[in-house]
Amino acid sequence: MHPTPSFPILHWIRKSQSGAFPLPSLSHQSAMSLSSFSTIPTAKLLLKTLPTSTTITPLTLHSPFLPPFRLPKHKPLSLRISTSPAISASLEAGVGIMATKLGMMSFFEDSGTVVPVTVVGFREGNIVTQIKTEATDGYSAVQVGYRRVRDRKLTKPEMGHLEKSGIIPLRHLQEFRLQSVDGFEVTQKLEFNELFKEGDLVDVSGTTIGKGFQGGIKRHNFKRGQMTHGSKSHRQLGSIGAGTTPGRVYKGKKMPGRMGGTKTKIRKLKIVKIDDELNILMIKGALPGKPGNLLRIAPAKIVGKNIPKN
Repeated sequence: MHPTPSFPILHWIRKSQSGAFPLPSLSHQSAMSLSSFSTIPTAKLLLKTLPTSTTITPLTLHSPFLPPFRLPKHKPLSLRISTSPAISASLEAGVGIMATKLGMMSFFEDSGTVVPVTVVGFREGNIVTQIKTEATDGYSAVQVGYRRVRDRKLTKPEMGHLEKSGIIPLRHLQEFRLQSVDGFEVTQKLEFNELFKEGDLVDVSGTTIGKGFQGGIKRHNFKRGQMTHGSKSHRQLGSIGAGTTPGRVYKGKKMPGRMGGTKTKIRKLKIVKIDDELNILMIKGALPGKPGNLLRIAPAKIVGKNIPKN
């Protein structure tokens, strides 16, 4: 044990541009009360048996019982302002349209190959309702409206937004952010047979069919246990983690929960057929949602081709 000092003196040096300034001396009892509450780490307390007339400087801050102590360098308080660019929505490869899913069917190509396709129809709409520019909104985008409805189906703010441009009541409004909005005008109607042609690749977004609360087998394709041979674990989830270490369940663990009903984008789907008479598109593969679901169709984004690499 360390010997009890007879004349303890506590000095805490404040550093400034003019030099070191010792604070008033404290008694041994006061020093012990400070260190007992961990107000200042013990290593930063200097308890030495020194005459009261001794001048304490940074060079004398040492003790045979304590490791060498250096005063911390206090940095001036500064206010940092972030100069990083704001997070923004990704650019589209081109303006797109909205459509309605009708169902699926088989399409026979000229070679006889059977291709599963999703039939997509169009209701009244796909009208440019607003053009946003760098000067007015800080970014360039084209707002498109789709599916005509009655006036009483919309709120007054929605009606006022459309009446400002003299546009019919439309249920859905979506934006397509572009590099340039030159060539677009308000009330302009977008035709799908002018924007796309057979063989083009498109990105299709929509809301998937909601399945409700499902188990691990249906939601994450887990395997079940044995149904015979005395097994009592058939469709249960099983272990979800270790015991003492880490003593918790990791975030992102695949478990039972709500399945479906989320927005999904399926990329680079091929347009197989465009029928102007029936006013439909046939897109290869399955699209999100059930028949009657709203879809967003835009040109497929290919980095280096229609999207800049940076």
